[in-house]
Amino acid sequence: MKRKTNLLLVGIDSLRADHMSLYGYSRLTTPHMDKFAARGTVFENTFSPHIPTTPGYTSMFTGMDAFGMNVVALRHEGGLPKGLTTISEILGREGYNTTCVGFSGNPASRGFQKYIDFSGWGSWEEGRSPKAENLNAVTIPELKRLSSSKKPFFLFLRHMDPHSPYLPPRPFERIFYGGDEMDKSNHSLDPVLKFKPFCDYFASWFPPGCKDKDYIIAQYDGAVAYMDACIANIFETLRAQGVEDDTLVVIDSDHGETLYDHDCYFDHHGLYDCTLHIPLAFVLPGRVPAGLRSRDFCHMKDIAPTILDLLGIKTRIRFDGHSLEPLMRGEPRTQEPEYYITECTWMRKHGWRTPEWKLIHALEPDMHFKPKIELYN
Repeated sequence: MKRKTNLLLVGIDSLRADHMSLYGYSRLTTPHMDKFAARGTVFENTFSPHIPTTPGYTSMFTGMDAFGMNVVALRHEGGLPKGLTTISEILGREGYNTTCVGFSGNPASRGFQKYIDFSGWGSWEEGRSPKAENLNAVTIPELKRLSSSKKPFFLFLRHMDPHSPYLPPRPFERIFYGGDEMDKSNHSLDPVLKFKPFCDYFASWFPPGCKDKDYIIAQYDGAVAYMDACIANIFETLRAQGVEDDTLVVIDSDHGETLYDHDCYFDHHGLYDCTLHIPLAFVLPGRVPAGLRSRDFCHMKDIAPTILDLLGIKTRIRFDGHSLEPLMRGEPRTQEPEYYITECTWMRKHGWRTPEWKLIHALEPDMHFKPKIELYN
């Protein structure tokens, strides 16, 4: 009897779609993911409506709208509401071995059988941070173990490289920058280093004396490229273990990132598209069409029902999200181009996004001195 299809879910923290060459970015930041995703289907208009990580991944793991579950804050108190079932719990009941790497202790990651952590942070004093290599060091042995079992597996990876602090190892720190970051005539980082709520944090990982915002942006892009190179090692391990064609691979992010956008610096603040627009790709040879790019609007809550459909697993759960599999077959599906958006990071906001308009309403004074109401076309 053929073993059930495996699942590898690659969640990349703080990865904005428009800084991936997969989505047309001018810098070649994701060549390995570009090549791999070409074997499957890429969704070009995927949004994470609820910022930051906890509500985003709660929607991804449950197929439900995070706001409807009262999960909106990064440090959500208590677990998930009763009656909710995560895909890790569903797959565990279906006989899967389930492992979560880098996301223990969060309500959204409930239900895995095994949790593995790795060093995913850093500071300038600690030196350049090999976050993705640290992840690979614990993931590749686990992937080999899971692949050798008679049971199917679900492996979730939470990559941290695009999350600040951006400290990619050499040579990635300079592959997108050829200037002089210490040029004293450049004052582009002055407002950043004067931004009281975060100036001490920035000083902990900006190179001492750095003056150029473009250098910091290049560090973000370099971190993405470094991570992409390390993810290629994960893909190669799938192939070497002989499970590449029997594994559904999903690539996504919990939210994007503000770099120098909207005067919100190097974090994920504000309900702007740079924080809402995320990547989403599915690869499964023989089941997911290769080379397809869909422009339909989709959301984090659509991921769980799509995964279960592609794995052929039935459930009686009435998801808030809708499976994307019909789009892969060239069939129409229920559209949701308008949706409610929320932010509960260092400030609380909510709003509404349509294909043409976005309304943002601050529920408390904005730390970036934005007006209470913002309307964008």
